[in-house]
Amino acid sequence: MNQGKPAELLSVDDALTQLLSLVKTPTRSDTVDTMYADGRVLAQDVLSPMNVPGFDNSAMDGYAIAVAADQTAPFTLPVVQRIAAGQTGQPLQPGQAARIFTGAPVPEGTTAVVMQEDTVTVEAGIEIQHTPKTGQHIRRVGEDIATGSVVVAAGTRLTPVELALIASVGIPTVQVYRPLRVATLFTGDELSMPGEPLPPGGIYNSNRFSITALLRRLGCVVTDLGNVPDNREATLAALKEAAAEHDVVMTSGGVSVGEEDHVKAAVETLGSLALWRIAMKPGKPLAFGHIGQTAFVGLPGNPVSSYVTLAMLVRPFLLASMGCTDYMPLVLNVPAGFVWSKADKRREFLRGRLNASGQVELFKNQGSGVMTSLAWADGLVDVLPHTTVAAGDLVRFVPLSQLM
Repeated sequence: MNQGKPAELLSVDDALTQLLSLVKTPTRSDTVDTMYADGRVLAQDVLSPMNVPGFDNSAMDGYAIAVAADQTAPFTLPVVQRIAAGQTGQPLQPGQAARIFTGAPVPEGTTAVVMQEDTVTVEAGIEIQHTPKTGQHIRRVGEDIATGSVVVAAGTRLTPVELALIASVGIPTVQVYRPLRVATLFTGDELSMPGEPLPPGGIYNSNRFSITALLRRLGCVVTDLGNVPDNREATLAALKEAAAEHDVVMTSGGVSVGEEDHVKAAVETLGSLALWRIAMKPGKPLAFGHIGQTAFVGLPGNPVSSYVTLAMLVRPFLLASMGCTDYMPLVLNVPAGFVWSKADKRREFLRGRLNASGQVELFKNQGSGVMTSLAWADGLVDVLPHTTVAAGDLVRFVPLSQLM
């Protein structure tokens, strides 16, 4: 029976473009305490209600001095006061100095702050041993953040650094988009859970652990629906239930054309489905469609293929769907500490690890079912189609830390 010519392989970039074109701009948001907003995506710009610093202050432990601009070292000044952080001193008169500590407001009349290492204590006060520059070691009001400026922009996925920045301008709550509700389900009668007896021909379901954990790290609210029996009725019921309460339904395996692959037929019965053959390795099969208004993503079943496809293609779609504007991972150019002589027509994502010399080495076995390659690696080497690599060549390297 002639089944026709197989569809052309879709490039990784074209697949990503198609996925991102299907992103729906989020409209739902919540007001949450800044303390608990880690990992959430800002729905509104955060504007500063104040200047930071709020006053001119000392950047050093040392002495605030009031001298003429042409005063050259060495010279001696009397110390007339002591100002700690949180205290306000009295104005300095020309020719005076004040002992001052980091973060303390500089008194009126201060022309510079001299670090204590550049002074010597003498009977008359302090001797300044290096000629000061006007304004040195003084943090000026608003030099970090000005009143009304954007502290953190909408679309930013918040990290501890942004939370600290928002807190530094006294903002107790932020407006953030609601996270995606993602339901995961896994097909295959051969799958067992750790702790269960493993029957002949059975395997433990590692994808369930990697996929749900990665989704949670991305900020999704995950409902783990577990394993679904390999029959049409159970698959239809599970998909219908999942789609009713979630924004995305994600499966692993079951979207090819085998007699026991019921997910494809079930999704097409309930909605629409596109099967993409992507020119990537590991990976290649990816299904995307809709069940009503709910997006459907069908990942490949091989463990490394599933992880790489989710991380490199589906992750940007999920982050963009949560309002994040910076959804592409950082790519580094690093020297290859390996030789790759077998160019492939597909774009390859090789499991690699940086060595002490700053070169990236490869795991010895790059098979799509070899999970030890991902556990060993700290990044993916992105090799373009029809490309070989010689030792020392610069290669594209995506740190795994960027994919969390």
